[in-house]
Amino acid sequence: MPRLPRLNLIDIPQHIVQVGHNNLPCFFDDEDYQFYLISLRNAASQYRVDVHAYVLLPNMVQIIATPRVPEGVSSMMQSLGRRYVQYVNHRYKRSGTLWGGRYKSSLIDSDAYLLTCYRYVELRPLYLGLAESLGDYPWSSFNHHASVADSDIITDHRLYLALGDTPPERAQAYRKLFRYRFDRRLLEYIAETIKVGHVLGGDVFKDKIEQIANQRVRPLKRGRPRKKKQAIVEEAVEASSNKFEQASINNELTRETGDIATMEGEA
Repeated sequence: MPRLPRLNLIDIPQHIVQVGHNNLPCFFDDEDYQFYLISLRNAASQYRVDVHAYVLLPNMVQIIATPRVPEGVSSMMQSLGRRYVQYVNHRYKRSGTLWGGRYKSSLIDSDAYLLTCYRYVELRPLYLGLAESLGDYPWSSFNHHASVADSDIITDHRLYLALGDTPPERAQAYRKLFRYRFDRRLLEYIAETIKVGHVLGGDVFKDKIEQIANQRVRPLKRGRPRKKKQAIVEEAVEASSNKFEQASINNELTRETGDIATMEGEA
C-alpha cells in the first residue's frame, strides 16, 4: 500500500520512527545513546517541538512529539539526523549513510490513542528482550513517566498531567496502564499506521485533519478506482460508437439527398 503524503501540523502529536540502514545498528555503546539524547533535547528546543515520549533501540528510534511551529518535526529530525551521523562517522572513522531513508510518522488522535502510543513506544525494549523490566532500560522515557525521575528532554502532555495532581500520583496511575497486555490487533494497527503514514484515529479526527490539511488522509478503497475507471472507459467507447453511427447515418442521408437532387435535376 503506498504511503500518503507526510503531514506536519502544529499542535497535533506525531509518532515518529527512524530505522537504521538495512536495520543495522545505529548505537554501539552508552556514549552514543547519551549523545543522541543530548542532540534530541537541543534540536527539540531549537525547532520548538515538545517531546512527550521516546525509546532508543540498537537499530531504531521512536519518538512521540508535538510541533509548535510549522515544519517543526521535519526540521528537528533533519537536524538531529545530520548531527548524529556526523558524530558516528567521526567517532568510528566511517563514512556513508546510517539511516534507512527518511523518518516515518503518523498523526495521533490524542484523546483516543496518545497514552496508548506512549506504552507502545516504551514497551519495545521488553518485547525485544533488551531488559527484564522497563525500569531497567535507561534509553526510554518510561522512568520519567512511571517514577519521580525527571527528564530534561520530556515536555509532559496535558493527558499525562491529567493522571494526577502530583508527580507521584501521575507515576502511580501511569504504571497501572502497564498491568494489561497490549491487544495484538492494536499493536498491528499502530505499526501499520507508521508503515504507510496513515492517521491514527477515528473518522471524526480524520475528518478534522482532512479539513485542516486540505488533502486526503484515508487510503482509497481497493477495487473502487478500477471499477470507476472501467465504467468511464465503457461510457467513452459507447459514446464514440454512437457518434460514429450517427456520423454514418448523416453521411448516408447526405448521399441520398444528393442522389434525389441529381434525379430531380435530370428530370
